[in-house]
Amino acid sequence: MADSAKLMEQFEGTAHGHQVPSSGWRICLAHEFAEKRKPYKASDVSAYDVVKYLGLGMRYLRWWYRKTHVEKKCPVIDLFNPLPLRQIYGCPLGGFGGGTITRGWRGEFCRWQLNPGVYHYKTVVADQFTVCLRRKGRTVYQQVLSVERPSVLQGWNWGYCSHYAFYHALYPRAWTVYQLPGQDVVLTCRQVSPIIPHNYQDTSLPVGVFVWELENGSDEAVDVSIMLTLRNGMGTKEDKRGGHWNEPFSLEKEGARVSGVLLHHCSPMIPYTLAISAKEQAGTGVTHFTAFNPAGTGQAVWQDLLQDGRLDSPAGKGSLTEKGEVTAAAVCATCTVPAQGHRTLELGLAWDMPRIHFGSKEKLHLRRYTRYFGSAGDACPALSHYALTHYEQWEEKIESWQRPILESSHLPPWYKSALFNELYFVADGGTLWLELPPEACAEDVQGPAGAGLSQIFPVLREYGRFAYLEGQEYRMYNTYDVHFYASFALAMLWPKLEISLQYDIAAAVLNEDTQPRLYLMNGQTAQVKLKNVVPHDIGDPEDEPWQRVNAYLIHDTAGWKDLNLKFVLQVYRDYYLTQDTAYLQDMWPVCQAVMDLELKFDTDDDGLIENSGFADQTYDAWVATGASAYCGSLWLAAVCVMCKVAGIVGDGEVLQKYSAIRRKGAEAFERLLWNGKYYNYDSSGGPFSSTVMSDQCAGQWFLRASGLDHSEFQVFPRSHILSALKTIFELNVMGFANGTMGAVNGMRPDGSLDTSSLQSSEAWVGVVYALAATMIQEVGVARS
Repeated sequence: MADSAKLMEQFEGTAHGHQVPSSGWRICLAHEFAEKRKPYKASDVSAYDVVKYLGLGMRYLRWWYRKTHVEKKCPVIDLFNPLPLRQIYGCPLGGFGGGTITRGWRGEFCRWQLNPGVYHYKTVVADQFTVCLRRKGRTVYQQVLSVERPSVLQGWNWGYCSHYAFYHALYPRAWTVYQLPGQDVVLTCRQVSPIIPHNYQDTSLPVGVFVWELENGSDEAVDVSIMLTLRNGMGTKEDKRGGHWNEPFSLEKEGARVSGVLLHHCSPMIPYTLAISAKEQAGTGVTHFTAFNPAGTGQAVWQDLLQDGRLDSPAGKGSLTEKGEVTAAAVCATCTVPAQGHRTLELGLAWDMPRIHFGSKEKLHLRRYTRYFGSAGDACPALSHYALTHYEQWEEKIESWQRPILESSHLPPWYKSALFNELYFVADGGTLWLELPPEACAEDVQGPAGAGLSQIFPVLREYGRFAYLEGQEYRMYNTYDVHFYASFALAMLWPKLEISLQYDIAAAVLNEDTQPRLYLMNGQTAQVKLKNVVPHDIGDPEDEPWQRVNAYLIHDTAGWKDLNLKFVLQVYRDYYLTQDTAYLQDMWPVCQAVMDLELKFDTDDDGLIENSGFADQTYDAWVATGASAYCGSLWLAAVCVMCKVAGIVGDGEVLQKYSAIRRKGAEAFERLLWNGKYYNYDSSGGPFSSTVMSDQCAGQWFLRASGLDHSEFQVFPRSHILSALKTIFELNVMGFANGTMGAVNGMRPDGSLDTSSLQSSEAWVGVVYALAATMIQEVGVARS
């Protein structure tokens, strides 16, 4: 033990001359222990374990070094550079697929996701709102609406007292209320993004609107100015490369004028333009400051505003920045608020990065919004004008969507908040929404083996391609095993995007990639993608998604038991919600193909698939052997779907086949896994076989959500489901952090954590929400 511990200590110190955080190797070791189904404790580390651990670690390190230092790309999973948890983020700005800019709950612009799949966690100090109040021709109050006290721009009045501000978010809107101390003035900034269910145009727009409601509680009129300042860039070193420039603009159309400043960011890789603007109307003046140095004191723009509550509005373009220089701009909206009165100012933020490429730089792609605003890179004036003249319509649609839920007395506040605020990731998940190229043809999207997908080309042509990352640290697009949990957001609110995504997955299923790949877990080489197997993901943003799938390289997912099943379940769920018969007809042969392949995992012909003794499902560090509650329940649910769809399409032979499997499999599932209170984790009889898994009812959840909860499709006895959910609630929920952190994935029957793997002792957000949904469904049925 002493020798192995010393070896670990030495290896964790340095590797190839690079300092390596021990957390990365600990995760690798946890994966190794998962393969052995034993608790991960330091005292259990043997010399053999260390050798295995170093093998996986060295394979990962070689891959990581090649990716970061040779290819100069970001790895899809970077164990050495984990992101710190920072509880500063608020509601992101922007629609789907054009990039997002996130404001923190303290008002700062603090996260940027414009380049495909890339985040910049930079709080850009110069990006601020400032208020100026004037009474009787004299400035009486001027304040940056930020609690920060930065080391730059010290000519500005920082340090707004947080006691006088309040933030509230209900995605896609957010409100910040400022009670200006001693002024009898209250400012409410309402932030609006165009996230509108069943809307496939405005929801794609890279814009945000700030509606400032100004309330004057005093007995005399006050002139109020709101100034928005913005740095040219995202706070990265690219801002200093030189060649960037700003220019004022004004656009009048359909009786409305919008004015502001364009900030052209001339990156040689993917150039883009930012725009800050305000809407002019009767009684509202809009002025600007074309360029100032955000790294200096900021005295020029501050004094300009202080002098008369307006900016000088110089004409003409600003000069190009030199290397090492940065530049910023300002726009200001001003109006007079009468005594005891109320007025509104409207400001906007837009960005235009119409043409993008992925890390491979093989293809140029156009974002969805270019269909409506062009791809020349000059859309910011039109985007700004459109946003500031249409946001009221957006809000009407948002309110009509949210009102029935918000006004329901039967729903608790946490539920209402979760339904809307957790949707942010659909926009902010490194999301892409791309147009097919004008020259594209059917084979380009269906591949050589996808000719049977008759609707794939018209669907993708009309609605584009949609993708989002598994997470900000797991940078793979449309990771399918977890999309299974998140997919209801698209299927219920933007079903055409879910259908589009499913067609891309189906095309990937039918095609193969024969290139060999070394998988890190076992060090073996296997084919990247087999035919008739659902891919783990649609690709890496540093490569060429859709063209090359399966960026995940820890395990060979061809042997995973859940991916094919989740495809079948989602196909029927999508049909159930959309009644799209052409979609179902296209997907039926694909469902048969993946289920026929899945049948090979039923090694004993009892109608129930078996796990293979490695982490062969979404819990990729948690081993199951034999029949398992998770994969078994998904299997039986998918078998029910095959019976249902066979009946719809009139395929009697398939119906007979899977009806027999359903009967056998349901009996085997109960016999092998039911213990009188819940379903065991697996049937291996090992020391952790009786673990209570929070996700054991996943199949029942999906069946009921798809309307298959009656007669022959009631494959799981209701009394067993209710008993299992009760056990999970008592142990995994209330027995974990006193019920304050959701449901832990695995809990022992005695109330102790399952420590057989890293993942068994974690709580996963998607799983917790799925469990909560299952409980709500079952309780609702019981009450009815």
